[in-house]
Parts: sequence; C-alpha cells; structure tokens
Amino acid sequence: MSDLRDRSGRGRRAARPETTGSGRRSAPASTGVARHGRLKSGGAVRAVTKMVAGTVAVLLVSGASVGAIAAYQVRSDLGTGVELQAAQGQTTKPAPPSISEYEGGFNILVVGTDNDASQDQGAFGERDATLNDVNILLHVSADHTNATAVSIPRDMVVPIPSCAKEDGSGYYSAMSARPINEAYSYGGLSCVASTVSSLTGLDIPFAGMISFNGVIEMSNAIGGVPVCAATPIKDRYTGLDIPAGETVLSGADALAFLRTRHGVGDGSDLGRISSQQVYLSSLLRTVKSADTLSNPTKLYSLARAAASNMTLSDQLTKIDTMVQIGLALRDLPLDDVNFVQYPGTTGGSGVYEGKVQPDKAVATRLFDAIAADVPFSIPEGSTGIGSQSTATGDGSAAGQAPGAPADTTAPADTAAPTDPGAGAATTAPTTEVIEGLTGQTAADQTCSVAFGSN
Repeated sequence: MSDLRDRSGRGRRAARPETTGSGRRSAPASTGVARHGRLKSGGAVRAVTKMVAGTVAVLLVSGASVGAIAAYQVRSDLGTGVELQAAQGQTTKPAPPSISEYEGGFNILVVGTDNDASQDQGAFGERDATLNDVNILLHVSADHTNATAVSIPRDMVVPIPSCAKEDGSGYYSAMSARPINEAYSYGGLSCVASTVSSLTGLDIPFAGMISFNGVIEMSNAIGGVPVCAATPIKDRYTGLDIPAGETVLSGADALAFLRTRHGVGDGSDLGRISSQQVYLSSLLRTVKSADTLSNPTKLYSLARAAASNMTLSDQLTKIDTMVQIGLALRDLPLDDVNFVQYPGTTGGSGVYEGKVQPDKAVATRLFDAIAADVPFSIPEGSTGIGSQSTATGDGSAAGQAPGAPADTTAPADTAAPTDPGAGAATTAPTTEVIEGLTGQTAADQTCSVAFGSN
C-alpha cells in the first residue's frame, strides 16, 4: 500500500514497454488550497458532474427565454471535439441517429486529468505528464429509468491496447499490465476510451475530459454543494479543513475536497473514490432540486461552465445529442442512480505490488448486468472505506451529537404502497445484489470519513 498512500503528486510518464448533519455552514476561506500539488487530481466532479449538470442545463436553458443565445454560446464554447479513434485491431461503430437507438442503453466516459495547458501551475504544482487520474464510466439504461456511474481507481493495473498516436503517425505498442492512469500518455482521450472499453466490454461512443479549473468553475456556477463529514477533515496537502457536519463547498474548497486522499478513509485512492461519491450524490441532488431547475441564470451559468471547461468527443459536441442526453437524464429517480467503484483489491504481488488488482469475479457480475441492461443493487452498508451512511448506531446523524435533531431534509424510507382493494402491501420487483460491490445511490445521505477514523 505504500504506493497508494505515499506517492508524490508529480505525474511521471512511465517508460513505455516495447511489448504488450449538523448545521449548514460555509467553508472557511481557502488559504493556498492545493498549493503543494502533491495529490493527483481526484476531481470526479469533473466526471458525472459535467455530463449530468451540463447536459441537463443545456436542455433546460434552451427552453428558456435566453434559449437561442445560450445554445449559440454553448455551441461556440464546445468547439469541434475530439475524434475517438479506434485502437489497432478495434473498430468504431457508427453512431445511430438518436440516443434512444443505442441497443442496451448508452455509455459516456468522463476523464479527469491532473495537468493541462490552462492549469495554474503555481497553485497545483507542475507535472511531467498529463495523467487520466479520474475515470468514470456512466451507463444509462435503454429505457432511461436507471443509470450507473463506475469509478475506476487510477492505480488499477490493466491492459492498454495499441492506441493510435494523436499525430496520426501510427500506433503505440500494446501493454499487458500498466496503471490505467497512464493511458492518456499513449494516445490521449481516445486511448483512455479504448482502454476502458477493453476493460469493461462496453462500447463508448461519447467521452469528455476536464481538469482542475473546470471543477472550480462548475462548483461556483451551481452555487456550492453541501457535503457531510462524519468528523473534522484536515489535509495539509490540499489545504482542506472542514468541521464535522455539513459544509457548503464551492470553488477551490470543492476542488480540495475532491482531491483529498490523505485526509479520508485509509489515505488511498480507494478511500478517496468513496468520499468523492459523497460529493457526487449531493451534487446530483442539488442539480435536480427546484432551486436549480427553476433558475434560468444558474442553468445558463452551468451550461457555459461545462461547455467552456471540457474537451468533448466530436459526437458529444452536437447540441441535439446533448439535448437528447439531457432528456434521458432529466427524470432519472435518485434511487435509481448508482455510484459504484470498479471492484479491486490491494496487497498483491508482481505487477500488482503497491497497485490495485481488478477483482474479476465481481467485475464480471457488474458489467454483465450493465451490458444486459439489468438493474442491480449494492449491498447495504457497502459505501466504501472513505464514507459512511448518515445513520449511526445511536440513531443520530453522522457529525451530530447523540440526540441532536436529525436532518429533516433527508428522504425517509417509505413502506411499499398498499393496494386498498387487496388490503396488503405490494412487493416491489427485486434486483440482483452484487456482493463485493461498494458505492451508493444518488439518494443516499452519506458522510466522508476522516483518515484514521476507521
């Protein structure tokens, strides 16, 4: 685990092998957030955040009085997009005319990088290479009733296919076992998409990429995201310092929360992923709230922030495609949006020493369900090592003193609806529980767990 806990944040391009709830409060003023640049980008917000918030915002803004102007400006910000070139020996399927015609639903890959030309090197630290440190694959079911966002640990060792060079001069050599966050170094966004497609067995027609600055702009546009900490969380590497209970985070403070690895869980990227899901679930609840959806100015700001801070694949820069995706995401019930972590273990040997080894048995069950477009559920209480449910053993909410009033805004569990004629409760359809899977739904109220609390 030493590599997971103690690695420097400086991205180093690896040598290329020749062969294959207490009261809400605002966060304290940021003082040098992320100044040291030692931590890899943990901004999963740049992932599902941008696709969910951005596409919904584009859809709804286009129907507002500023619709025509917003659509033009957003389209201008998007640019022409990046072509997702197939790896050697692979083919790219032609895009159907509409989202609804993707058999078995559609997939969007969102990539968070820790280095780009517009990044503030003074604030975040200079890096030797651009690494795809956040990789989230979003699957939306064919009937648009449920969705799954799979976070792939940056240190997971996987095969990287023979990706096309970005200058068109040929292909890189395939590699049988490299950390997935090196994929961007071997062909850019296309190579990350090809690598994730090979790993999961799913076609990826859409992809988007964002870095630190985009996280800051998106969190500002939405007006902040409330997050819960079970106990105070401090991290000298990112400058994060938040109390127990609920804090509304925006700007650099939101970025610090998403980047913190040393401050949560066991200090590893696996703990950071489950902590990030605390933010993502709250973010989605915030985006779908009446306060956001009924505010044209906020929606317009979201759309502009998403469009101007992302690099998208060419098929995703089309406004009609984004509107269709927005329609598919708009009415998703929060209970039916799963945030899960790609199953993996640590403590392996050989190529897996100090890295994450895929748990192929659990992963097969997960991606078989996704490929078959079959709903599934996460074992109860399996949020991961960086987060926990707000419900504690004494019945209080995490971050509150025992006996303190619970957060009344949290959705309460309700019994199955009763059919008055039958005089008995109906039974909701059961879904497969995938044992060994960690994560939460977007409706789950969870809190991040400080490092050393477990």
